[in-house]
Order: sequence, then C-alpha cells, then structure tokens
Amino acid sequence: MSVKGAHVPQEIILTGIRWYVAYPLSPCHVEELMEERGGEVDHSTMNRWVVKYRPQLGEAFHRRKRAVGRSWRMDETSIKLNGAGSSLDRAVEKSGQTLDCRLTRQRDEPAAKRFLTQAIRRHGVPAQITLDGSEANAAAIRSEKAAHGTAIDLRQIKYRNHIIAQDHRGVKRVTRPMRGVKSVVAAQDTLAGIALMHRIKKGQMVVEDGAEGLTPAEQFYALAA
Repeated sequence: MSVKGAHVPQEIILTGIRWYVAYPLSPCHVEELMEERGGEVDHSTMNRWVVKYRPQLGEAFHRRKRAVGRSWRMDETSIKLNGAGSSLDRAVEKSGQTLDCRLTRQRDEPAAKRFLTQAIRRHGVPAQITLDGSEANAAAIRSEKAAHGTAIDLRQIKYRNHIIAQDHRGVKRVTRPMRGVKSVVAAQDTLAGIALMHRIKKGQMVVEDGAEGLTPAEQFYALAA
C-alpha cells in the first residue's frame, strides 16, 4: 500500500481504518482512541483515508481470496447513512462466505443488474442463485441469462435465504454509529471496507505457509505489505 504524501505513518493509517470498519465506531470515536494513544487525527480524516486506501487493500485481498462455491444467495437490505435511506445489495455463498456488496440510492432492475455483473466479474458465473422473492434481482438474473446464454438456476425460496438475512446484521452493527458519511462514494468505500474485514474474520483470505495463526487484525495489516 502506497502512503506517499501522507503526514502520518502507515501503521497509524491502517490502525484507524481497521478500527473504523471492524467495530461499531463513529469517526469521532476513532479520533478519541487515536488521541488516547498519542496520535492526532481529525475525525474528518477517517473518511478520506477509507476512500483513498480501501481500494488498494481491496485489490490486495482479491489477489489472496479463497475460491468460492457456485451456489449463491442474493438479497438487499436498507442502510441509512447521513439520514438518507439507501439499498445495499449483497451476495454470499451458501456456506456463508461473503461474495460482494454494492450500495445504490434506488432499488430497481438496473441497480440489481450492475451488482450481478460486478459479482460475476469477480467470482465467475454461479450455477445457482437463491432469492427471497426480489423481483429486481430476478429480472436482473433473467436478463443476464438472456444476454449471455448462461445457465443460472434461479430459485425464489424465502426460507432458504436466512443465511444472508442473518449476515446483514454484522454489517448493520458496524454502520449504525456512522453519522458522518456524506457522499455515496465515501459510503460505498466504507461498506466495502466493512465487507473486507468481515471476510477476513470468516477466514476467506489465503495466508502464507507458516502464518496460519495470524489474527484477523494481523491479516488485515498484511494486506499492505
């Protein structure tokens, strides 16, 4: 991870980002924790760090992520950031591994199609996708099948989607105290950072031989190496 031009050490930046995306803390909370440890970081800096460095950490993770299965669960959940309601599209593999997420202002078929395209680009075409009845997601999958001739088995069975419904809670627990996210870009990067930490905690990152005992925090810091 390149921190060229930053006025604080890389370790401080990584610690601040990890605290922010791993725990239910506001930027002001992180600022206070930094001050207790002798660091002076304004709370507004936290969002800038996440927007600037999260993509680099995300790319490093994708180079080391474990392969996922081809049976997916897709769903959306409402997220309130800066007082405005938004829709967060998420997908997990049937065993619970996080696949992808994408924030949108409006819940409709084009938004669902953009999310599905993003997930397929990163993980390949699934054999099966289970939904809870979302017509936007169903229309997006049908469109993908018609456009590319893919043989995705679409199932709309609400009770089989409890895995992803429960998984939403881990994301919402962290976002609840966040009141200072002002833009969609900052919100998307923040949510992607939360998903990144969530995936590391689930053991979805491949570590080098001999480093299997690294904690999730140590694995996160290793992404910057």
